[in-house]
Amino acid sequence: MALREEAEARVTRKTCDLIYEVAAGAMEREEPWAELMPFMFGAVSEGSDRLKESALMIFAMLASYMSDALVPQIPTLHATLSACLASADTNVRLAALRATCAFVDALENPSDRMKFQDLLPAMLNTIGSALRGQDETSAQEALALFIELAEADPRFVRNHLVELVEAMLSIAEHNDLEDGTRTLATEFLVTLTEARDRAPGMMRKVPNFVQRLYNCLVSFLVNDIEDDEDWHTTENEEDEGIGQGDLYDVGQECLDRVSIALGANSMLPACAATMPSLIGDADWKRRHAALIALSQIAEGCAKGMKKDVVGAIQPCLHALATDPHPRVRWAAINGLGQMCTDLGPRLQEQAHANVVPLLLNAMDDVKNPRCQAHAAAATVNFSEDCPPECMAPYLDTLMNKLLSLLQSGNKSVQEAALTALASTADNAQESFIKYYDTVLPYLKSILVNANGKEYRMLRAKAVECISLVGMAVGRARFAQDAREVMDMLMRLQSGGFEDDDPTVQYMLQAWTRLCKCLGEEFVPYLEVVMQPLLKSANLKADVIVTNKDDEDGGEEEEEENDDYEQVEVGDKRVSIRTAALEEKATACNMLCCYVDELKDGILPYLEQILQTMIPSLEFYFHEDVRRAAVASLPDLLRAGKLAVSKGAKDKAWFQQLVNHIIPPLIQAMAKEPDIEIQARMLESLAESAGEAGDLVRDHLSAMLETFKVLLTESLERRAERNKRAGTDDFDEEEMHALEEEQEAEDEVFDQFAECVGSLLKSFHSAILPSLEPLLAFIVPLLDKNRSPAERRIAICVFDDIFEHASDGGGALKYLDGFVSPCIAGCTDNDADVRQASVYGVGVMSEHCGQSFNAHVPSALSALASVIQAPGARDDENIYAFENAVAALGKMCEFQNAALDASVILPSWLASLPLTEDRVEARNVHAQLMRLLESNGQALMGASYEHLPRVVSVLADVLPTSGLSAKLRLVEPEVAAKMKAFLVQMQSSLPQDKLSAAWGILSAEKQAALQAALQG
Repeated sequence: MALREEAEARVTRKTCDLIYEVAAGAMEREEPWAELMPFMFGAVSEGSDRLKESALMIFAMLASYMSDALVPQIPTLHATLSACLASADTNVRLAALRATCAFVDALENPSDRMKFQDLLPAMLNTIGSALRGQDETSAQEALALFIELAEADPRFVRNHLVELVEAMLSIAEHNDLEDGTRTLATEFLVTLTEARDRAPGMMRKVPNFVQRLYNCLVSFLVNDIEDDEDWHTTENEEDEGIGQGDLYDVGQECLDRVSIALGANSMLPACAATMPSLIGDADWKRRHAALIALSQIAEGCAKGMKKDVVGAIQPCLHALATDPHPRVRWAAINGLGQMCTDLGPRLQEQAHANVVPLLLNAMDDVKNPRCQAHAAAATVNFSEDCPPECMAPYLDTLMNKLLSLLQSGNKSVQEAALTALASTADNAQESFIKYYDTVLPYLKSILVNANGKEYRMLRAKAVECISLVGMAVGRARFAQDAREVMDMLMRLQSGGFEDDDPTVQYMLQAWTRLCKCLGEEFVPYLEVVMQPLLKSANLKADVIVTNKDDEDGGEEEEEENDDYEQVEVGDKRVSIRTAALEEKATACNMLCCYVDELKDGILPYLEQILQTMIPSLEFYFHEDVRRAAVASLPDLLRAGKLAVSKGAKDKAWFQQLVNHIIPPLIQAMAKEPDIEIQARMLESLAESAGEAGDLVRDHLSAMLETFKVLLTESLERRAERNKRAGTDDFDEEEMHALEEEQEAEDEVFDQFAECVGSLLKSFHSAILPSLEPLLAFIVPLLDKNRSPAERRIAICVFDDIFEHASDGGGALKYLDGFVSPCIAGCTDNDADVRQASVYGVGVMSEHCGQSFNAHVPSALSALASVIQAPGARDDENIYAFENAVAALGKMCEFQNAALDASVILPSWLASLPLTEDRVEARNVHAQLMRLLESNGQALMGASYEHLPRVVSVLADVLPTSGLSAKLRLVEPEVAAKMKAFLVQMQSSLPQDKLSAAWGILSAEKQAALQAALQG
């Protein structure tokens, strides 16, 4: 009998192998291999258990290729799978489960997929049967299939959701099961909570689910940690996880993921329900778990926690002040540090008096260097998002503590103190000068004396700290030490670094900060820093691809290394060395900073930088690499343009530079998978096109075609997103998530509008015929029912058309379609829509001539409503107000035939000066000067009744000495005309009127005006 079974098994394997090979070969040749399906059904229904298992496995493997052939076979498939899921053989049940999941994934029509929904109880029973038989290996295989199902179609499980959740929670909560089994059950539940795009709000509706899952994850933190003695004594920062098991790590990770997916309204009540009992428990593990859980949910619950930040951090404050166990105090410090990041800057503003003194006290805990180091590290989180005025009261005490920690014998404490010192300097800026002479000798001493492999991180952090201190105190103060510091760093770099030496990355960043500090004085050092920087920026992705089920040694040790991040793609496992990616990203960002700071000083290296950045546009292993590459391109063009203006390069060279940059950017934009980076690419293209001007002519066709593709895809994503709002479980939390996603989508349209603006500035009305197809995407956004962001974007596009493409009357064809939504937008509830609309009224007034006459009355009324509205000059309304004043001035100047300027000009004058929108301010104040020169009497009044206002405005806008060009409210040539006008007034106007006007001014204004006239 045994021989017969063995023979049958061999024949079965051979037959199935042959079937698979034939089917796979037919697929490659695109032949109608589905004719094999009847044989397969026969094998499943009539064959032995082994043959059933093999046939089902083949079905599962080939399901995605046979989706069209599956639909007519659904009844047969359903009956076959139902029978196999009820089989007494575990392997058959697992094979049937795998095949069912594969079919559900392969079927494109949701209604077809739902025809298998009633199989879920039987599918779930495969797990229960395996566990009842104490076969956790099979149970884990089944759980993994359920996770794949949840990822593929989370709504498939909705009708049996309560039953499924109960089963999975029971497994996750079961202490006697293997950690791997409990982890997989947890992963299934977390995967469903994260499926917000396809099943929004679904999991929040399951009774008591959130509380039970939260309690389960906290139990992982409680039960899978030991107070290992090594945790207290180790000096390596990366060893903070000593004593924690795999299940503990799962609990931490899943709390973070679930809080982000479910939000504050669901997670905070679950946390609050257990916090008092946990934090008051005699077992340190439970107190520790409570604080770790609080820190893990902070990111996802930030909106809710910010409503009462002192209350949110109270458990951490209490534990840090009173708990006897160092690991609990460490967890409290960890929670405070995390929440400083997630709840900042509100936490820093409202709770600095609660937080900082406790962190300072923790730095004195010499018996527990772990807590000392972590307290110093938490001050980094605190200071990074802290307004300097909130940090200032603690600077003296903090600096004394940190300098004391630097003299500690514990390396991890010294490292943390250095990082905190650097962050404190970055926050304090010039106020740090007070400590400069004390701190710098310490840092130089570490650079010289921190030798040996065990001190590499200490030395690296000293490099970071010294560069941040230099930036903080500024060029003038740092200049006397700059040469010595630069020489020290050059000697350090010349000695070379081992591949894994962290000093490399810290050095790259330090050179960049010193460049920002020293400006053009840094150019001579480029020959030292650029080659190592370019080497790092050109690192290739270190990627290892293996079969997911491959158990052979080979590269396994490297895959298990913490330096590698693993991602599973299909049946492959991709391992990527993250350290190399971080180094590359850092280097690319540094190159970006050099180009921005040094402009044409970077010219000798411009070609090498370009050869690095262009391929990085499509470096899909790391987002920050792409971001840096995208951001660098406009700066490279600016540097090249400046070189041309100085005669270092010619225009032909600049044309080549444009040709080298624009096409790859366009191509990368079309492929970019991340919406936010896609928006940054559009922004970069807008800036680059602005720098290149009409030199982008040869690339217009590709540019416009890509815009069309991007806008189409964006609208499709919007439509798909809007479907979510109509699902059964959609709720307020999901609405917030939807709005955040929509903001990212709006940014794509926003930056597209910037690109259109750049093209219009370069090509004017000549570009309008090419833009016509794209305007079809924009016109619908003018509708009053669209979102404020969409309406603002559409109005801005047409603002640019009328401002830059009215030559030869090219824009007039759009007047009738735009003028009504634009004037209506002047009274919109949204301030940004109002600003764009009143600006549009101004440009139409200026550029549409008599064609705008008929719209003058309604436009005047709309502008008046903005200017005269209560709170018009409040912060949220000021830009709309100032743009409305500017538009009113343009109407007086360019539509004077359709209005009585003598009535309107006094109101316009009364609204001056403009002070916030510097661009509009300079334009309006130049217009004021034009009107005074051409028709001053009309502006000042027949009896000079408006003269005091004219003089007051001139006193306000004339620049005083020392005012930066960026802050000035008038251009230099306009200021000169104003001064000349004031001098001329003294001899041409009646003295009594002049004296009266001057006398109304405050003493301060008189002094300012006198200083301006003499300046």
